[in-house]
Amino acid sequence: MTSANNPSKTERTPAAKSAEAPGCCGGCSPAIRLRATAAPQAAPQADDGHAHDGAAGDGHDHGPLPSLPRIVAALLVALAAELSHLLLPDTRAWHIAGMALAAVAIGLSGLGIYASGLRALMRGKLGIDTLMAVAVTGAFLIGQWPEAAMVMSLYALAELIEHKAADRARNAIAGLMALAPDEAEVQAPDGSWQRQRARTVPVGAVVRVRPGERVPLDGTVTEGRSAIDQASVTGESIPVDKGPGDAVFAATVNQGGELQLRVTAAAGQTTLDRIIEAVEQAQATRAPTQRFVERFAAIYTPTVFVLALLVALLPPLLLDWAWLEAIYKALVLLVIACPCALVISTPVTVVSGLTAAARRGVLIKGGTHLENARKLRAVALDKTGTLTEGKPRLVHWQPWQGAQRNAVARVAASLAGRSDHPVSLAIAQGLADEAGDTVTDFRALVGRGSEGRMNGQAWALGNHRLAEERGLCSPALEAALAEHEQQGRTVTLLMDEHGVRALFAVADTVKPHARRAVAELIAAGVTPVMLSGDNPATAQAVARQAGIADARGGLLPQDKLQAIRALQQHHGATGMTGDGINDAPALAQADIGFAMGAAGTDIAMEAADVVIMNDDLGRIAETVRLSRRTHALLWQNITLALGIKAVFFVLAVLGQATMWMAVFADMGASLLVVANGLRLLRMRG
Repeated sequence: MTSANNPSKTERTPAAKSAEAPGCCGGCSPAIRLRATAAPQAAPQADDGHAHDGAAGDGHDHGPLPSLPRIVAALLVALAAELSHLLLPDTRAWHIAGMALAAVAIGLSGLGIYASGLRALMRGKLGIDTLMAVAVTGAFLIGQWPEAAMVMSLYALAELIEHKAADRARNAIAGLMALAPDEAEVQAPDGSWQRQRARTVPVGAVVRVRPGERVPLDGTVTEGRSAIDQASVTGESIPVDKGPGDAVFAATVNQGGELQLRVTAAAGQTTLDRIIEAVEQAQATRAPTQRFVERFAAIYTPTVFVLALLVALLPPLLLDWAWLEAIYKALVLLVIACPCALVISTPVTVVSGLTAAARRGVLIKGGTHLENARKLRAVALDKTGTLTEGKPRLVHWQPWQGAQRNAVARVAASLAGRSDHPVSLAIAQGLADEAGDTVTDFRALVGRGSEGRMNGQAWALGNHRLAEERGLCSPALEAALAEHEQQGRTVTLLMDEHGVRALFAVADTVKPHARRAVAELIAAGVTPVMLSGDNPATAQAVARQAGIADARGGLLPQDKLQAIRALQQHHGATGMTGDGINDAPALAQADIGFAMGAAGTDIAMEAADVVIMNDDLGRIAETVRLSRRTHALLWQNITLALGIKAVFFVLAVLGQATMWMAVFADMGASLLVVANGLRLLRMRG
């Protein structure tokens, strides 16, 4: 995915992109039409004989649907035509009046639909417009003009309702696009502040964000402190404190004080833009069930069309049916035949699932991954940055050999503050309130630590090797070191010329919610396994804290790849969770790769199938649960669509279903599966 191709928010236009399949009747197309991601023009629609809302690309649009008042008027006129047929005298004049009423109702319902159907029929395309045009024409020819009027009126009403319902899923992109503000307050060279279009603000510019405003572009805080609501990007429900040096993302909300930030990504290349692009690309792909349904529909529609033709021709020839009766039943079958409910059932459900995930800061790159996540039986978890915070912290320290606590803390803090080694930095941060002594003759000891003088006394802050070289070890010290090492901690010793005076244990701490997230995976029937490049003792210690029974340490990238293969053989479908860089081979081998904490990083977005924008491990179990619910709804919708079709098909053959009843059944089924699929948008956890 290249964010460079993604236009800025102010330049985006929701161009229609059909998600229909060959063989779709067309009634499903309002559900999923997406903005073209690589070009400003609309993508071509499937040539189904039924385009909507003037979407360009197929050359046979019937234009926008009629308004609700116009459709209501059409229904009233159609009802008048029906009543005139039933109640008024059977004379030529009243027949002409009734036919005129029916024609008016059809005109109010939308002649564009009728004309589009005829054009599609001339090209041999069997979409729902085609079926409507054939049914209406046939009904008029056999004297069932009230039926023709009611069919078109009900169809137009159902199309409008279905269109509005399906908009909820397809407008997810528009909702994301609307989050980032169009303007930014930018610092001019003379120090003044000027408002300008966000899309014109260059990288490196300084912008100001006042309390309550949305951040216009990605950047790094240079001045000020505040709490930022990042729910729109990372899905985090709790605002995150930000200060100088912290990253902020476009479309997040500044809740506290005023912030100044230096822009790090231009419009069109922000984290929000990459989220939008990822969601669009995901929605443009097909889930396995969706591909199956589309292949089925491509065969189903022409098959039933041929069957309806046989119903119109064979019974009068072989069973002495009346021709008008046979033709009428065939027309009813044509209306019932449209598989719009079946075909719409899959894309609207998949898009709803992808949108529900995106709202929670989880980007699933396609319906295939959304549907296949339910099959996961094991998930491999990297240690550093995934289960742990990814940076060392001072977790324990104690004076040694009777040293005075405050004195050794001050010395250690002063020495550690002079070094840039990660362990020393962790000690300095942990003892930040103690530093103050001046260090002279400071010198780094490569591979061992550092040393210097304070108040005329020599001190050293170093590892076990340095203590051994200076002859300062003892059995008691060795035992204390072994105890900390079993817990996965790195121990640094403070020494003077006569002995060790303090022990400082540093460790990469487990994330606060890691244990709960692991428990959720286990509850979902997924086995968690830790794969780490750290030493086995450290890996085991972290695994115990996180509640993981299977932990493997000392692994190189190729070792992790082999471990994934072994897990796949033992458990079945296996996921891999990592940072998307060092774990790339394992992520590629896994059935589904998860990238953690990827907000603002292109590499992690590229590497994985599922991108979790914050560091919440619990999102992995949520993805599995969402996948299972999506799959269940997919098959619920397929069963509903086919079941309703089967019932009315039998009724039509038995002569118990009228044409307008067939329209009710077909469009009712479409609305039902749309509403069922949209339930995913309300999923909570």
